[in-house]
Amino acid sequence: MKRTIFRTLAAALGLSALLTVTGCGGDSAADTAGGSSDVTLTIGDQAKTLQTILAGSGALKGADYKVKWAEFEGAAPLFQAVQAGAADTTYSADLPALQALSGGVKFKNVAALKNDGHHTGIVVRKNSDVKSVKDLKGKKVVVSSAKGSIAEYLLANVLQQNGLKYSDVKVQYLLPTDAQAAFSSGKIEVWATFGVYQAVGLQQGGRLLVDGADGRISGYGFIGASEKTLADKAKKAALGDFLKRLGTALKWTSTHQDAYADAIVERNGADPAIAKTLASAAYSKVLPVTPEVNGTVQDVADLMHGIGVLDPNVDVAKSADASVLK
Repeated sequence: MKRTIFRTLAAALGLSALLTVTGCGGDSAADTAGGSSDVTLTIGDQAKTLQTILAGSGALKGADYKVKWAEFEGAAPLFQAVQAGAADTTYSADLPALQALSGGVKFKNVAALKNDGHHTGIVVRKNSDVKSVKDLKGKKVVVSSAKGSIAEYLLANVLQQNGLKYSDVKVQYLLPTDAQAAFSSGKIEVWATFGVYQAVGLQQGGRLLVDGADGRISGYGFIGASEKTLADKAKKAALGDFLKRLGTALKWTSTHQDAYADAIVERNGADPAIAKTLASAAYSKVLPVTPEVNGTVQDVADLMHGIGVLDPNVDVAKSADASVLK
């Protein structure tokens, strides 16, 4: 069933229209990683997030492999690209990775990312009568982007924490850019979203109802790699080096937030105020996929399976490969 969902989603969105592969020329971050090796990693990304961090920090300088970027608006088409062999790696919060694994995408989580959860939130119009989570009962909530996003987990978790059932709200799924346009025009009252879209929503007439801090989301994300990539010894070695460089880049974002915000403005065209918000909400470190990480994310999987969003459920520990990041 979930395999059909992924195939249908790819057809509906148009994989070729969503995929942009940037080589080692131009103004790509990859032009700092053009070594003499014949190995090329095609790194999956969302909204130029990883590319911007690595370009701003210069962390790819001196790498002896090439990097190309596969850019997407959201996680679902990125995972479909990995399934189709158009990208070597995944990049997402925990629930999109779980959804993809449940849907049969062949990859392993090879590194964990961590932040404080502030980057995911439920935003309402300033004039909305929704003042608390309990006021969501009977309301339509737009979730970005597809079924199984991290924003949907936040919604499900806070409803449960406040004594409500998931069926107490009416969920509609919209891609972030479509939801952003509808929210800014006043057509959406309640929007569960993340990252730049959350920041823009708050700037354009929104009010934060609740965010993912204080354990309302796990705060974990994952870098994954396709099984084909992991079976290629040269690519696997390059990926291990890339993850260490990504760790260096994430440390740079923590200590150089102004420079990181400037890089977001330059590469993404973001408003400077939004760029500062995004810079403060970035993942802060790259971690091994440990039993503790797997256990925390298994709780996410079990909750979403319990409300029928994740079916079949996922054994998180069996979906990890801890041998890449050493």
